[in-house]
Amino acid sequence: MATKRATSGEVIDLVTPGDASTRALVKTDELEVLRLAVPRAKTIDTHQVSGDLTVQCLEGRAALTTPDGDIELGAGQLVYLAGQTPHGVRGIEDTRLLVTICLRPKDR
Repeated sequence: MATKRATSGEVIDLVTPGDASTRALVKTDELEVLRLAVPRAKTIDTHQVSGDLTVQCLEGRAALTTPDGDIELGAGQLVYLAGQTPHGVRGIEDTRLLVTICLRPKDR
């Protein structure tokens, strides 16, 4: 079953009570947006993408691991990472993140 993604002009609820799922929200040739659920104490291993990205904390608290050290994000905070920056994620609390990636040909 294909994942439903938003169409141009469609409103997306980012924080729906009781829905703590990870899901792709938008994907075009140049842009990918996803809501990432990270439970407390869960770790997502270090990885990287070619394009620039932002990570916005919608709820909870998470730590992004980078070569320059950990970056802690709380609700309402956003961080920008340049393309090719290695990063991982650890849930400090049950957390929902909004991840926006500018895609480059290698990521497609």
